[in-house]
Amino acid sequence: MKKLNVIFCGTPDFSVPALEMLFNHPHINLSHVITMPDRPAGRGQKLQSPPVATFAKENRIPLIQTENINREEDFLNKIKTEKVDAIVVLAFAQFLGSKILELPKIGCFNIHTSLLPKYRGAAPIQYALLNGDKESGVSIQRMVKAMDAGDLVHSFPMKIDINETGGQLYTRLKFQAALSLNTLIYEILDNSVTYTPQDHDLATFAPTLKKEDGFLDFSNKTCDEIHNQVRALIPWPGTWCKLNGKRLKVFAVEKSLKTTTLGNCDTSDGNLLIGCKDGTLRLTDIQIEGKKRASDSSLINGMQNSTKEFKIN
Repeated sequence: MKKLNVIFCGTPDFSVPALEMLFNHPHINLSHVITMPDRPAGRGQKLQSPPVATFAKENRIPLIQTENINREEDFLNKIKTEKVDAIVVLAFAQFLGSKILELPKIGCFNIHTSLLPKYRGAAPIQYALLNGDKESGVSIQRMVKAMDAGDLVHSFPMKIDINETGGQLYTRLKFQAALSLNTLIYEILDNSVTYTPQDHDLATFAPTLKKEDGFLDFSNKTCDEIHNQVRALIPWPGTWCKLNGKRLKVFAVEKSLKTTTLGNCDTSDGNLLIGCKDGTLRLTDIQIEGKKRASDSSLINGMQNSTKEFKIN
């Protein structure tokens, strides 16, 4: 069986399992890896390579690091002579222009962590959880110039647990992405790939999240909406409110049978209870600024020496 000549485009750790699978695949010649440049990171602001670049360097795979691959004319002219079969894109953070989309013999394939056409865009994992979806999944589509709008060649659904966090679903999906790509490779080799147009009328979008998306507005949301917001935004950007004027990070909540008024903070039983639109939530796992992460009962107990009134704002 012949080898496919493949270029891989990706950047974060999410991309590494798929890249590693391609690197070790008996029927793949991984001709180049393309990723973003090194960035300053950490307290010392030392240059740090993206995880994809680190893997490529460690395994001596030809590597291109660039802010915009579409402007790398010398590289594009070079690979025109290499008869590229496919380009695989996973969490690359760059759009591919027409010149690149037309280069490979078979096509450019993007791996996306939603069941397209649902949640096109940058944050499909988080939006699935924010909306309380019961399933997510991996889609692979043959790329066109419009974002995430190409014909589907693979779709693999995955159930979502009611308490699953963004970080947990992220981990499951990054390994499923590699497995789904492996399936596509054998379909290409067997000439059994099918192309299914997306129904663009059903498309929804998952735009990039911002830090302010983590603010918990208890007075205007239901218990389920707050629960979904908390788990969706772990680990980033995280969710928060203010307790007695100090920033309070919230890592987990649960419904309480006790009732309290909308927006009210009730600590009478030693727990931190907040009134929402349709009931009461207990903030079970929290961290107030300047202190270590703790249970609500531990935090309330520690603060009672300095205050008798607790207010969420």
